[in-house]
Amino acid sequence: MQAAKVTSRDGTSIAFERTGTGPALIAVDAAGSYRDFRPVPPPVAQLAPHFTVYVYDRRGRGASTDTPPYAIEREIEDLAALIAEAGGSASVYAFSSGGLLALHAAAQGLAIGRLALFEPPIEPTETPAGETPFTAELAALVAAGRRRDAVEHFHRGIGVPDEIMAQMTPATWAALEAVAPTLVYDCRLSDATSLPLLRSVTTPTLVLASQGSSDDLTASASAVTAALPNATHRRLPGDWHGVPHEVLAPALLEWFRS
Repeated sequence: MQAAKVTSRDGTSIAFERTGTGPALIAVDAAGSYRDFRPVPPPVAQLAPHFTVYVYDRRGRGASTDTPPYAIEREIEDLAALIAEAGGSASVYAFSSGGLLALHAAAQGLAIGRLALFEPPIEPTETPAGETPFTAELAALVAAGRRRDAVEHFHRGIGVPDEIMAQMTPATWAALEAVAPTLVYDCRLSDATSLPLLRSVTTPTLVLASQGSSDDLTASASAVTAALPNATHRRLPGDWHGVPHEVLAPALLEWFRS
């Protein structure tokens, strides 16, 4: 595994790790995830024999820097810089809200050959309504320095089950509090994601969901599939918002190698 950095258009340093050989495949993390804290990592070990896999810290997380103010366009430029580093084109696997970034990037015409999205969360509305009260409340907590409250507000707001919240260790809380401002970034991505935007994405896309997820997540995956012009939907055996690597990896390999 090789650690390196690329510089995005606005000067932000984006840290990434590269492993494997073959065509480029970039993994995009969900909200709160980064190199030192990745509760649901991509199945790199299973993919690396077939692809050169890039896993990176999104801006404001881990070893990457940040350049305020936040804009979705800047995150798209980060992904564009990584695609350029990978040779000019890549496939993309994105988990949860990372899938929203991947969809915005594809809509902007980035050189993404194929997409695979795991339970991308959307509101099934025709047009974005602008910043939601939830995003505003989260931003206010972060601005007030109440990072733990912000983390809890975010997780309860997106429907993380109580039993999972109860299992969060002090180290988990600390890791999430360290990147609490970036939770607002993902919420702004969500606020800006609409069905018309999805209809503009012609990239072949596999939309995955877990059979053990809650109804809101599986319904969201179905809505994304229905809106995309060139999408395939699969439900895999798993738990809430996740499936084991031995289940996920074969599905990704089949899709990206087809």
